[in-house]
Amino acid sequence: MNTIQKKIYTLIAVVVCSMVVIWVALTYYNQKMQHQYNDILQRYLQMNEASTLSRELVTSLNNYIQSPTVDNMTVLEYDRGLLQEAMHNIVSLKNEGNVFVITNYYNLIDSLMNATDRSIRFLNENNKEEALNDFSDAARLSTYISEMTLTLFDNELKTYDQFYRGMIKQSGLLNKLGITMIAMITCILLLFTYLFSHSITRPIYRLTQAARELSRGRFDTAIDIEGSDEISFLAKTFDRMRININNLFSEAQHKAQLERELQTNKLLLQESQLLSLQSQIHPHFLFNTLDTLSKKVYLEGLEETSDLIASVARLLRYSLKRLDRPVTLYEEVKILREYMTIQRARFTDRLRYVEDIDDTCLYVQLPGLTLQPIIENAVIHAVEPLEHGGTISLVIQDKHEYVLVEIKDEGIGMSEARIEQLLDGNEQGRLQDGHSTGIGFGNVVKRLRLFYGQENIIQIESKPGQGTNVKLMLPKSNKGGGEQNAEYSDR
Repeated sequence: MNTIQKKIYTLIAVVVCSMVVIWVALTYYNQKMQHQYNDILQRYLQMNEASTLSRELVTSLNNYIQSPTVDNMTVLEYDRGLLQEAMHNIVSLKNEGNVFVITNYYNLIDSLMNATDRSIRFLNENNKEEALNDFSDAARLSTYISEMTLTLFDNELKTYDQFYRGMIKQSGLLNKLGITMIAMITCILLLFTYLFSHSITRPIYRLTQAARELSRGRFDTAIDIEGSDEISFLAKTFDRMRININNLFSEAQHKAQLERELQTNKLLLQESQLLSLQSQIHPHFLFNTLDTLSKKVYLEGLEETSDLIASVARLLRYSLKRLDRPVTLYEEVKILREYMTIQRARFTDRLRYVEDIDDTCLYVQLPGLTLQPIIENAVIHAVEPLEHGGTISLVIQDKHEYVLVEIKDEGIGMSEARIEQLLDGNEQGRLQDGHSTGIGFGNVVKRLRLFYGQENIIQIESKPGQGTNVKLMLPKSNKGGGEQNAEYSDR
């Protein structure tokens, strides 16, 4: 949750980071200018050091010529080493504008050292005259070095004149930049502070308005506050409370309306019960009539006709009583045989019926009158139109997770469009047989899917001229299908 405390910490972090950025930027540019200034000053010191050391070397050489002692020689060697080190440092002062001058300056120092070495050598050989001549050359070279040092100073001043001016200008710009950055950071912080405070006060104001509307009895005004802090959480909780209160009012009104409708429906129910009793008189009268005809025909010696009438009576009784609740596969197969008895009496040898049934699968439940309409469809489209009739086979097999029921025929088959129409449940069947139950193929598909709560419960394999194979994949245990079965039973 993006809490208000985190927002405050964020504001503090932004302020601190802004100040650190300003300090780092100003410190960086100040250090950069200081390093550049130190580099230039170091160049002046190196050139001045070379000029000073050249004069000290000449002085030490003069002292040694006047008094060639070990101490004077030691001082002379020390001064010569310092000048040689300064001569090597002079090389680092070269740039594009002073290559020629620095080279000459380097050569003058080298010549001074060579003259000094020659003067010492001649003095050690007791050739004082040549030693004095070389001393004079060394003194003259020292003067040249001092003059060239001044010349180098002048060139350096001209070379870095723009740099000095740039440093002064840059210093002014840094001051302006610092002021500008402080002003900009201040504006940003003021804007951030305003947004921060607005993100807290605005939701509180909207929540207050919503509470005022709720106190007036208006529960239809939604509270929509975006965010993830404590105020947003409070607003969402308040909105859920509003919805719950509104639902309670709606539920109370709905219950009152239901009570009024219930009183009305009680009267209608009494009338419907009377009508239901009247409607049951006709089927029972028909059953009793068929039973009477069956017994009379049997007494007259027409046993086959008696069995046929009995099969019609059992089929009719089953179709009227079993549609409102699930049945077992055993009951479906049993009533299917009654139906095939009627159809074989009608088609005689033209209808051939074959069964291959695994009796261990007959406990599976399914909607009543599922197999008979499928077989009836096969009889009408695969046997009746053909002069030589046809064969219809029923296969029931155990497939571990489900029971496979296959109904095959050798009829004219059907197209993919026709199969799709049947599986969509749009085909209600156009049966013309006098013993039809009136339940179409599409009705069977809908009831199967409703009962099991699955879409892939039925498959149709067929091609024009190659017959049809209808497959039912019936789950052994309809887990989670209790609500579907209850809904099916209510229907």
